[in-house]
Amino acid sequence: MMFTNQLYEKGKAIWQAQVDHPFVQGIGHGNLDKEKFRFYMVQDYLYLMEYAKLFAMGALKSRDVDDMRHFTTLQDAILHYEMKLHIDYCKQFGITEQELKEAKPAETMLAYTHYMLHQSQNGGVAELLAALLPCVWGYHYIGVEISKIDGAKDHEFYGNWVKMYESKEFGNLSIWLRDKLNDIVAYKSEEEKQRLEEIFLTTSKYEFMFWEMAWNKRLWPKAIEQL
Repeated sequence: MMFTNQLYEKGKAIWQAQVDHPFVQGIGHGNLDKEKFRFYMVQDYLYLMEYAKLFAMGALKSRDVDDMRHFTTLQDAILHYEMKLHIDYCKQFGITEQELKEAKPAETMLAYTHYMLHQSQNGGVAELLAALLPCVWGYHYIGVEISKIDGAKDHEFYGNWVKMYESKEFGNLSIWLRDKLNDIVAYKSEEEKQRLEEIFLTTSKYEFMFWEMAWNKRLWPKAIEQL
């Protein structure tokens, strides 16, 4: 079994918990509170800014020019495709570019992105790939799953979100990343593979926490949020 398939088998309960989360189900069924989605969109914009840095780091850490090209191509897709769609989509919810630029990050967004950047800075390409895969691969997985709900892709507000992430084009973004990680681990010890698994499962859990954060519209714990 390929290493990335092993990772999925280890993490599938976490991934299914994401699909079953009321925020994600609310998108699929079209009954999610718009204010919750609005909160999510702002934090996701901040997340994407940090996430894109991982691909620049991938190019920096690569020793092969083809790998460098792939990482920069993927970064370009995030910065010029996904973020553009994100900004355009935000307009439907009355979120301006100025609001996005001035937004304050939530604790979960900070913890998640800092963890990914930390693992990537202190590790190699394998650690970087293990850290970022639960997002790019996981979003396609979620998009495909909730697209099975009747009317999910036709909803006035959330249909475009479902269509973007369930699309083959978006799904293709993770294929090279998974193949690359499978190639790299062929030269890794079992101890190193377990470390990569730990990183993958941790960022999968952070993905769940991101939905939870958006569902509760929580920047910080209530006791200190206004301090």
